[in-house]
Amino acid sequence: MKAILKLNVFFALLFFHCSVNGVNYYVNSVTGSDTNSGVSSGAAFATLKRVSMVDLQPGDTIFLAKGLVYRGSLELKNVEGTSLSPIVVSSYRDQKTGSDQLPLIDATGYYNGVLLENCSYIQVKNIAITASGIGDGLDEEGDMRCGVLVNTSREGDYQNIRLEDLLIRDVFFENPGYERGADEVRTANGTQRYGWGIRVINRTQGALINDVFISNCTITNVAHTGIKFTAFTNGIQNIGVYYNKVYSVGGPGIQFSGVHQAHVAYNRVSHSGSDDDSRKWGRGSGLWTWGSSDFVIEHNEFLHANGPGDSAGCHIDYNCHNIIVQYNLSAYNAGGFIEVLGNNYNCAYRYNVSINDGHRVRGERGAFQEGKVFWLSGYQGNRPRFGPFNSYFYNNTIYVHEEIVSKFAVTNSAEGVMVANNIFYIKGNTKTVLGDQNRPDAGGDGLVKNLVFSNNLYLNSGVWPDDVVIQDQSPIFGSPEFVNPGGSQIRDYMPTNLALTAGNGIPIHALPGDDIGLFTGLDVDYDILGNKILGKPFMGAIQVAE
Repeated sequence: MKAILKLNVFFALLFFHCSVNGVNYYVNSVTGSDTNSGVSSGAAFATLKRVSMVDLQPGDTIFLAKGLVYRGSLELKNVEGTSLSPIVVSSYRDQKTGSDQLPLIDATGYYNGVLLENCSYIQVKNIAITASGIGDGLDEEGDMRCGVLVNTSREGDYQNIRLEDLLIRDVFFENPGYERGADEVRTANGTQRYGWGIRVINRTQGALINDVFISNCTITNVAHTGIKFTAFTNGIQNIGVYYNKVYSVGGPGIQFSGVHQAHVAYNRVSHSGSDDDSRKWGRGSGLWTWGSSDFVIEHNEFLHANGPGDSAGCHIDYNCHNIIVQYNLSAYNAGGFIEVLGNNYNCAYRYNVSINDGHRVRGERGAFQEGKVFWLSGYQGNRPRFGPFNSYFYNNTIYVHEEIVSKFAVTNSAEGVMVANNIFYIKGNTKTVLGDQNRPDAGGDGLVKNLVFSNNLYLNSGVWPDDVVIQDQSPIFGSPEFVNPGGSQIRDYMPTNLALTAGNGIPIHALPGDDIGLFTGLDVDYDILGNKILGKPFMGAIQVAE
């Protein structure tokens, strides 16, 4: 909990902007000239290339005139503000144009719309960015194009990057009409050249990127991932991703690799893994983590993820510690709801609502994995199956309509599993499948150690397949009588059968042999709607006043 409080406090402090002795630089692509001083709107620069050459100092601000297009790339390298005087890139309303439309950086023919390399205390806000195709000026040997790229190229501690109120759209490396091979979507992350929304990358030994906040941005129609963090273990730390909208992207909505401490909240991700453009990858979960630790992922919406593999609402890939997925709406995602892979420790899904997740059928439309409502896998790449360890799943509400065959897969390499107080309102058929990555997980032979599987509510006795390696020791059967089963809103899944749901949850304790539990604690104070939990918990994600 201390990590999350730290992030929230820091995020609040970033709203306080006090520049001291800074210089304002103006850019106007229509009336400006690169021979001007740039220090007033009447003497504005004309190009991003010119303003990229300015020796920026703490407190300086770059203003782009609204309503205009700026072709090229804004590149800031080795630039540092201070905590009280950050360097800001933003926009202004020019009296001659009179426009309130965001200025547009068109980086077609360039690698990045905005590049922040080895930078600290930088804010970029209130700008639109597009970059669709190679164009005429790009070295085709490059491997990616980004709306915004934050990276390192030398040792150092780089901190306090804030990206706010950006519109990033139509970012592709290849020109329109380019078609990817059918097998490209089967690769783990894609092997070809793509466009990305926002990327934060630290591959430099001796470098650290610390305190990055991305908020209120809209990212749409990019070839691969909307927001992506990539580093060696703990190479990126203290991340906040808040109130963003990511939709119709060709890869995952939001993805983290090698990140320590993150708070991801109030984002809406829809139609990740989009394949509506032949330049897109066509596969991706709403959000997923790999090799990361100490995350709280809450109050997000993950909707309509698409793809022949993975493509869950939010999944926890292997090599993670302390990932908590809570208070989210997960709906209509092809890959499923719960997906936890191998070598993961003390991760949890709790107080989420899942609607019609896991509808994908292996073999249909090129799918090479089944969609799954519940998937515990020991997969950790090419190594033997291992874990996951101490996985907690409690007080989730899961609804699946009768036209979907709900599938379950649980590896016998798992150690420490809790499944309690969940509602499985599954109206159709169910079955057990193998965890189908490169090599399938083992089937039902063998026992899962340190198992607490009890006190879950099922619509009927056939919901949980009897050949899954783990079985409920004290199941409850009946209908919670939701307000509007089949609806698309969280409130549609408020139970009205209080005799069956009210106060019937069991207390959540640490699993046998687990000295850690969850890093923010096993108990919660509120349900998914913010209702105070008094006394014993309800069944499912929503507590209704009696």
